Amino acid sequence: MRHPLEGESVRDQVDTIVIGAGVAGLTTARLLARAGRRVIVLEARDRVGGRVWTDRGDGLVTDLGASWIHGVAGSPVAEAAEAFGMRMIEFTVGGYQPDSRPIAYYGPDGERLTDAAAQGFARDIRSVDAALVEVIAASEPDASYRDVTERALTRQGWGIERAQRVREFLEHRAEEQYGAWIEDLAAHGLDDDSIDGDEVVFPGGYDRLPERLAGGLDIRLEHVVARVHWSPGGVTVTTDRGAFTAATAVVTVPVGVLQSDEFVIEPPLPEPVAGALGRLTMNAFEKVVLRFPTKFWDDGVYAIRQQGPESRRWHSWYDLTPLHGTPTLLTFAAGPTAKETSGWSDQQVVDSVLAQLRRLYGERVEQPSSARVTAWQRDPFARGSYAYMTVGSTTADHDDLATPIGGVLHLAGEATWTDDPATVPAAMYSGHRAAAAVLGREIAIDEVWAD
Repeated sequence: MRHPLEGESVRDQVDTIVIGAGVAGLTTARLLARAGRRVIVLEARDRVGGRVWTDRGDGLVTDLGASWIHGVAGSPVAEAAEAFGMRMIEFTVGGYQPDSRPIAYYGPDGERLTDAAAQGFARDIRSVDAALVEVIAASEPDASYRDVTERALTRQGWGIERAQRVREFLEHRAEEQYGAWIEDLAAHGLDDDSIDGDEVVFPGGYDRLPERLAGGLDIRLEHVVARVHWSPGGVTVTTDRGAFTAATAVVTVPVGVLQSDEFVIEPPLPEPVAGALGRLTMNAFEKVVLRFPTKFWDDGVYAIRQQGPESRRWHSWYDLTPLHGTPTLLTFAAGPTAKETSGWSDQQVVDSVLAQLRRLYGERVEQPSSARVTAWQRDPFARGSYAYMTVGSTTADHDDLATPIGGVLHLAGEATWTDDPATVPAAMYSGHRAAAAVLGREIAIDEVWAD
């Protein structure tokens, strides 16, 4: 990896320019380089990885961006991680399921539900989910996830309180899965909410993946791209450190950057790419990681969830203690909560979270020994955590966003993969597809991690 001199520019020296050194961009560049193409990667940040970012302050490992492989069965990321010697620990969340692992549920009064009550609540959620399959299939193109869940709830014929508990769960699921308010998410927005195989996390940090992918590549860090000009003759990319030209380019920046005024593609993106981009948007989704001197919460559970009005802002905490042996809880500011708290100080966020924990555990809740609060919404090179389908979008929009443009320009990234968007595997798959499109032939994805 080479750091260029200030003001340096390169013209007509490479075959392909890859914009963005996240997993999608690194996958593309690695495959093209292995195929003998001359490639440079332009990255705005001072590091590789994009939204895969591990903090190691105070000797602790905290993944501030991507954390999980949501299902290792057939996952290229799992295969790459194994090839790169990345230690994995099984930590199956189950796509915000009601009972995929032991969960301590607390009712609106702050008291823990009995096992029988928790099991009954899980059965109610499964009844609504079963009804949702038919309701979503019959939904109108402009239906929201709120529309379809309300229809599925109405079919149950429950009383007000019983229905409200499940309604809250569905709201929280939309927020935690896509960082979006339930009324803003398309009816088909959770179609991909399925898990194949165990889920795993990386106690040594997820950033080992992009670091290994970056090995041997020509990556120009701290190069902020402002303009991409494409024509049948090739592509010119203008950065704050000069202009670069190539026969082809692959753009892997997040949807939020693609939609910003600071990143211009000219001529403008044609259809169906432009329409697909207009129907996707970046979410509001932040992590709050709290480490404590002692463990005060329930033994034998992997998650804590509270119901009722008090759950509007903070509703779920995940016990990450097994990763490093330090008592640790992870919660999320998602959707409206993420937007509401985006201007708060970290201490304000922490105090708000602790107030809810004290509803459940009283004075046993100590001040955390460390706290990390992410700010992906304010990151100019991300503008959110990942993309989701707005009302009016269809699942085809993901793949349409990757339609090759003029034979010279390609888009890749988690938002461009239909089967499992908003994930690191989606980013890797999309980078593989972009590389194959540039080469004009098939290429095995395992070339990404091959020696």
